[in-house]
Amino acid sequence: MVFLMWLVYFIEINYNVNLGLFGILPRQLPGLIGILFAPLLHGSLVHLISNTFPLLFLGTTLFYFYPAVASRVFVISYFGVGVLVWLFGRPVIHIGASGLIYSIAAFLVASGIFRKQLYAFIIGLLVAVIYGGLVFGLMPSVPDLSWESHIIGAILGVFLAYFYKDGLRK
Repeated sequence: MVFLMWLVYFIEINYNVNLGLFGILPRQLPGLIGILFAPLLHGSLVHLISNTFPLLFLGTTLFYFYPAVASRVFVISYFGVGVLVWLFGRPVIHIGASGLIYSIAAFLVASGIFRKQLYAFIIGLLVAVIYGGLVFGLMPSVPDLSWESHIIGAILGVFLAYFYKDGLRK
């Protein structure tokens, strides 16, 4: 995922193209393509870097400690955030992987509460301490920030933690 994000950014910079147009444009038919591409698109190098390290850390944590459900949580978060932003977001183009990051972070923290297992609690606590500042991204304080994807991602992550609290469901 991180490799693809950097590859897309490299293509944009080196070929001088704006792929941001393929982001999510809520409730517009052309904006549906953004459900697939928005997490791979970033508006600047700072935006890309700010999504890279959390995605590497949280994604690694998810797949290492929750291997039975990690793929499902990742895929549902990736597409679920996109669909819900398309349905409920402001009518602007939404890009970036932060909704996915919020979903994974919320899943890890909420799993620590729902699973009632020491290792899950410690992981959730660690994520909450390291990424507790994410809570400020839930507020619509910065006009160019897709706070909708942050809120939707966090809610979806909590829902997934509850749904998968007993492990893999068939």
